[in-house]
This record gives sequence, C-alpha cells and structure tokens, in this order.
Amino acid sequence: MTGPERKRLRGIIIQQIETLQQDITNLAILVAPIAPDVAIGRLSRMEAIAEQGVNQTKLHQSRQKLASLRQTLPRLDSPEFGLCEICDKPIPLARLELMPDTRSCVTCLDKQQGR
Repeated sequence: MTGPERKRLRGIIIQQIETLQQDITNLAILVAPIAPDVAIGRLSRMEAIAEQGVNQTKLHQSRQKLASLRQTLPRLDSPEFGLCEICDKPIPLARLELMPDTRSCVTCLDKQQGR
C-alpha cells in the first residue's frame, strides 16, 4: 500500500470517527427513558418504545464501530495493514475505503461464514 493510499484511508477513518461520535451523541438522546406520564397516546407510546429499541441497537453498533475504527488508526502505519489476516493477500483498496477496519478479504470472509 502506498503512502498516499494510507493518507487517504487515515482521512476516511478520521471522518468516520467524527461522524460516529456525533451519531452516538444524537442516539444517546433518543434512547433516554420515556416517562410514563408523557401523554402521547397508547399507540404512539408503544411506537416510541419500539423506536427507542431500534435506536438502542443503532447506538450499540455505532459504539462498536467507533471502537474498531479507533483500534485501526494505530495499525494503519503497520506494514501488515491492508493484508488479509487469513491468506496474507492484499485487501482491495475499494474494500478498505468502505470498511477501513476490515481485517480480511471477501474470499476468506465468505469461507469463514460457510458461503
């Protein structure tokens, strides 16, 4: 992987981290408990509780992704970065641009998942 490619990936990772931090802040507000005395109607309250559950899942996933991206930044300068941890072949740059925290190529991932 070339220096400019690593620099581009670093920018992508930093941008994703910043976006996730903002998303986490917003989601934390949305998952706040819904007070029982809030008069929004029975059906609306049930919908709000269901939406809260969806937002809790999004919040959990966002926190996991943020942690993964933060762990990726120091690895970016490693000579092994961008190589599949299973087959040691280069992971295509397009895949790394979409998922910079990935550690395996699509072929090995498919094999692991039994596809």
